[in-house]
Amino acid sequence: MNQILSVDNSNIKKGKTNNYKQRNRGPIEIHTILKFFVISILIFGICIIGSGSYSMYKEATKEANNTKPVIYVENIAETEILLKVTHDKPLAKVSYDWNDETEISLPCNNNQEVETTIELPTGVNTLKVKATDINGQQIEYTQVYTIEEPININIEPDGNNLKITANGKNILQYMTYRWDEEEETKIEINGNESEQIVEIPKGLHVLTVIVVDENNKTETKEQEVNGVTKPKVEVVETDDGKFTIKASDEQGIKKIEFKINEKKYTLNLDQVLELEERKEFEYTYELNDGENKIEVIAYNESDVEQTLTTEITK
Repeated sequence: MNQILSVDNSNIKKGKTNNYKQRNRGPIEIHTILKFFVISILIFGICIIGSGSYSMYKEATKEANNTKPVIYVENIAETEILLKVTHDKPLAKVSYDWNDETEISLPCNNNQEVETTIELPTGVNTLKVKATDINGQQIEYTQVYTIEEPININIEPDGNNLKITANGKNILQYMTYRWDEEEETKIEINGNESEQIVEIPKGLHVLTVIVVDENNKTETKEQEVNGVTKPKVEVVETDDGKFTIKASDEQGIKKIEFKINEKKYTLNLDQVLELEERKEFEYTYELNDGENKIEVIAYNESDVEQTLTTEITK
């Protein structure tokens, strides 16, 4: 009986050992599977991140290669603009043209910035600008500019008066002028040019001239004018073989120049006579035998001159 019990105990111990191993085999296998699963997820995540980063890098590189030049246009004067082209890469070509006609290319020299000033032509014209970089990326800019035809006004002395001239490529409708703040005078033109003679009032005044064309473009010009009259000059032959120069001016005669048969004489009156004595002045001189060609030029205090020529035979 003891042997039987001994054998039985051995089998019981052996059985217990086997049962223990079987009970612990399940948890070990689950732990291993979880570990493998976690490692797989990490590897997969790293692959996804790497792939995404590479895609972002490729996209950023592609976007950088696809950037285009930038065109700036700025008005710097009534008939002038500044054209400027900038880029983050070297520029291969920059050009512009008016109305799709002759193309004008600007030197680039692989610079990233190119600029120039452009004079705006008169009339209605379309500007087109093209810019291309070294990768072939191109951009265009188009703008319509309207510059009205100019009106030219000129004011110049004409004896004791003023001559006002106006001209333009468009039809001029009318002209107005006024002295200081007085009422203006209107003159109809209806042509491309006009010429008007205006009497100058005495003293210092401001003349304002306005010209309007058929497109209602208005041009204004102001000019300060000192209204003075020319000296009066007279040459009189005397009975004793001489001639007398008579000159007068309300400002006073400053100087007299006269010639007899190309021989010239000068009288600087302001150096020897008082002002009142020079407002009316006479000077007598001997005539040559035969023909005398006489020219007299009188200057007043404002250097306004009057010339007289005559011939006297002795």
